[in-house]
Amino acid sequence: MKHQIRSEFSALWQLAWPVLVGQIATVGMGVADVAMTGHLNAEELAAVSLGTSVWTIVLVTVMGLMMAVNTVIAHETGAGREDRIPHQMRQAMWLGLGGGLLACLLLNVSTFVFDHLSLDAPVAEKAKQFVHLISIGMPAFAMYRALYGYTTSLNQTKPVMVIALLGLAYNVLINWLFIYGHFGFPALGASGCALATGSGLWLMLGAMLYWIRRSEAYQRTYPFAQAEAPHWPEIRSMLKLGLPISVTYFAEVSAFCAVGLLIARFGVVEVAANQIALNFSSLVFMVPLSIGIALTTRVGQALGEGDAERARFVSWVGVAAGLVFAVFSATLITVFRHVIAAAYTSDPAVQQLTATLLLFAAVFQLSDAAQVTTSCAVRGYKITRTPMLIHLTAFYGIALPVGCLLGLAPDWMPWPASPMASQGFWVGLVSGLTVAGALLLRFLHRVSLRALTTPAH
Repeated sequence: MKHQIRSEFSALWQLAWPVLVGQIATVGMGVADVAMTGHLNAEELAAVSLGTSVWTIVLVTVMGLMMAVNTVIAHETGAGREDRIPHQMRQAMWLGLGGGLLACLLLNVSTFVFDHLSLDAPVAEKAKQFVHLISIGMPAFAMYRALYGYTTSLNQTKPVMVIALLGLAYNVLINWLFIYGHFGFPALGASGCALATGSGLWLMLGAMLYWIRRSEAYQRTYPFAQAEAPHWPEIRSMLKLGLPISVTYFAEVSAFCAVGLLIARFGVVEVAANQIALNFSSLVFMVPLSIGIALTTRVGQALGEGDAERARFVSWVGVAAGLVFAVFSATLITVFRHVIAAAYTSDPAVQQLTATLLLFAAVFQLSDAAQVTTSCAVRGYKITRTPMLIHLTAFYGIALPVGCLLGLAPDWMPWPASPMASQGFWVGLVSGLTVAGALLLRFLHRVSLRALTTPAH
């Protein structure tokens, strides 16, 4: 058994580590935006923080929608039906284009929210400009995620890593030029971040298309040898899988981002510290997420082969790997929280509050790892609705209500006597993640047992 566990972990890690590097590089764009504007001034950092809150909600929702591609292609790969993949990928690209354009429209409309948050006028205006500029990258991102699902489900994860690193390097360079105005370029501050990220997503899409066209690994399933009009039955099938994942991702990320918007009333220090803590937590989260993405592929391929027993084994090895990492990350965050805060900002007040919020981030490492790895494993079974309901309950039934009660302290509440601000909201987030993790662990146990007698097709 020990040999089987080591062997499976090795196979899982072979898929996961390039995805991890790619995910870290992608999130690193946001880290670079926050860190580089954080050393400019608090006003620019607040604008990026608020703009990123709205952008991230839509971005992650689109990412969830396109996760359907991972599951579909993994099942076809496991079943040996490679002849079906080119058609499915052409339809996935149409889905990405349509979803990306709709997301771009929603982003631009959503900027009205900044008029109702009691923000200083300059901060609100800068946040609006940030969202308008960064929205140009949304169609590229959606199509890139379709190709991302395609290549990872074929066990080809190297391009994900290389292209994301290329995107990060481009992002940092353009940030440096346009945030601070080096080499005669205009000093755009927060808008420079948006320009760098939005244009960088188009660069990443072009690089992925070029890689797939040139690499022999994709020749048997190359999707773009011919043109094809949208085929609604195929797109509808992907939507049936992808929409619940999209809602799941929306529930989680919107809860975190809503906290950023709700605490805006408490001032720039609270907004900045919350964004830094969230930003770093998102970076650490990439490890269990990458394990989860690899799990979706491994579980989907096993079920495509008709091997439900191996799918169950793969699922629990992946969940265990995520939990082991969570113990490690929680320890490091606790010990180095002040160092982390200082790396983001030179403002003493923001540093101190950030270090406090990072303690909450350390607490929810285990439950966060549990919920993401289990939900990804369940997606490998082509089950997406129940995880959606669990996440909606955990975040909208528990996390945000508890956070609002503690963070805002309405007059009718006997305790706390005064608002706990960001700390109260983070107590709510810890509560919601804990419930989500526990319920999803139980659900994966039931699903994987049921598949042993009724194999997934």
